[in-house]
Amino acid sequence: MTKVDNTAFTAPYDVEKVRKDFPILSTEVYGKPLVYLDNGASAQKPTAVIDAITKAYTQEYANVHRGLHYLSNTATENFEAARETVRRFLNAPSVDEIVFTKSTTEAINLVSYGLEDDIQEGDEIIISIMEHHSNIVPWNFLRERKGAVIKWAPIAEDGTFLLDEFEKLLTDRTKIVAMTHMSNVTGTVVPVKEVTRLAHERGAKVLIDGSQSAVHMPVDVQDIGCDFYAITGHKLYGPSGIGVLYGKKKILNKMRPFQGGGEMIKDVTECLVTYAEAPHRFEAGTPPIVQAIGLGAALDYMESLGRENIALHEASLRDYAEQRLKEVNSLKIFGNAKDKGSIFSFEIEGVHAHDISMVIDRAGVAVRAGTHCAQPLLARYGVTSTCRASFGLYNTHDEVDRLVEALRKAQMMFG
Repeated sequence: MTKVDNTAFTAPYDVEKVRKDFPILSTEVYGKPLVYLDNGASAQKPTAVIDAITKAYTQEYANVHRGLHYLSNTATENFEAARETVRRFLNAPSVDEIVFTKSTTEAINLVSYGLEDDIQEGDEIIISIMEHHSNIVPWNFLRERKGAVIKWAPIAEDGTFLLDEFEKLLTDRTKIVAMTHMSNVTGTVVPVKEVTRLAHERGAKVLIDGSQSAVHMPVDVQDIGCDFYAITGHKLYGPSGIGVLYGKKKILNKMRPFQGGGEMIKDVTECLVTYAEAPHRFEAGTPPIVQAIGLGAALDYMESLGRENIALHEASLRDYAEQRLKEVNSLKIFGNAKDKGSIFSFEIEGVHAHDISMVIDRAGVAVRAGTHCAQPLLARYGVTSTCRASFGLYNTHDEVDRLVEALRKAQMMFG
């Protein structure tokens, strides 16, 4: 994301027209127009997604892969078409490398469980200090169960990922590197291609948490070279209850299944069970059929706007928000790395984040307050909570102004 001159910036698509695609954005909160800046937690849904879900439930619903009748065949075709849409969105080589999960959290747990047999006492797992708890706790299980050692890659004060310091952590005992692509707190973008190259030189497998990055920037898993890449639907303007794990097929087919049941088997006898190959190897039971179809519709919607166009628009919001937030006295932004995403975590001196959030909510402005499931990172900055404003493809410069106005009123109230 490059710097944008906001005084001369022209949006690459009609933002006001796009906003009409999201019914909830016309909502009023406490008599004020909604300003939704909690996209980092979950994004709103366009009509295209809502309609796709409604159609799937009301006209084309049946279980998939288990019937030869019309509805089952139609549902299966739509479900597998969504898998192809995800493959294209990530530029994965094959649909066989796209596993549907219920979330990024489940995807990372799947990998942690599947690789457990490869971990011996003293083997190392490297994560960054910026990780969401969903990319910390599953690896802690391996520390508890197998005696693995977790090592933490540091950041600079401005949030920049320190690639040289990361490289120093790598040893011949490093088995897994699990890294966010974009911090959900600071917006820092990690150079994951270089991280992957360095890790692979040591023989380590690499998982990238793309929960935030896939929303804000184009992703090419073949270019990155990682072994695993996880995304979640609800942040990508799709439904909740659906996530994706991209994994290299040769690795997936060597991993033990995460759950057992129907669909993930090849044969079951009284004496022996053999397992299907990926992706069905990891999709036990009835999958999230309609959620996957909704995710496919969401990704198609993003592609219709152009992911580079979305990135350009959000870069303008980022630069404008940074400029305006700096005008608020006693407000401190955590993380200002170069080319960061459109995510701002901040505090106002002497005012608790929860108090700020509740006060500006009365002005119709929705932000997140708390630890953002990233307690180690907040501890790194010496705080226990922050407010976070996170922008999406439908936000506007006027909404940045509304945020700043609300923050100033909150400051005066507590001043």
